[in-house]
Amino acid sequence: MSDAVLSARGVGRTFATGAGPLHALSDVSFEVHAGELIVLRGPSGSGKTTLLSILGGLDTPTTGSVWYGDQELTALGEAELVEARRRRLGYVFQDFGLIPVLSAAENVELPLRIQGVDPASRATRVAEVLDLVGLSGQSGQRPYELSGGQQQRVGIARALVARPAILLADEPTGQLDSGTAEAMMDLIGSLVASQGVAAVVSTHDPLLMKRADGVIEIHDGHLVPQARGRHAV
Repeated sequence: MSDAVLSARGVGRTFATGAGPLHALSDVSFEVHAGELIVLRGPSGSGKTTLLSILGGLDTPTTGSVWYGDQELTALGEAELVEARRRRLGYVFQDFGLIPVLSAAENVELPLRIQGVDPASRATRVAEVLDLVGLSGQSGQRPYELSGGQQQRVGIARALVARPAILLADEPTGQLDSGTAEAMMDLIGSLVASQGVAAVVSTHDPLLMKRADGVIEIHDGHLVPQARGRHAV
């Protein structure tokens, strides 16, 4: 049995359109282990976002399966699926996805509130992850008071606060300038290694590709083999 934290096994996704079936993904298979950072790259329309949605349980493949460890995500009912995402997955959005009326700390705290974690434990854990991303001094600030890079750091802290086994990120530096993006790439790479998270990051940024354990390229819904990484295919 594989010790992978995240596995895609023969994943395909077909959409019905007026012009006929659209094959967005075809027979996609790969796995990611704890502490590994895998970069997913490809041109616009190649299937990257569809694949991330399926890996995150937000969409269902037409064929194949997704596994979180030894749990088949694609075989779960809705309630079990929500629980699996809540307990095992962290997601970083390109547009940060923060709630404007909440402070940085309150945004980060949200996943723990949803899980019913007690207030004292929430406060301790929120302080820990804000320190990890270098925002201890900005915990009381709202998103509009933060720079784009700081907002993305809040998004990363929120994704990590519940100690997920899996981190997915969709173009996390897409709205950042090059200098801020480089700092963000360093942060993501170091956090994946130090926190033992299995991460899949969609990006065009060559800086992150240099930091990755594997680079997987996707074209027209098919994965293209890459030379780097033990577990990329």
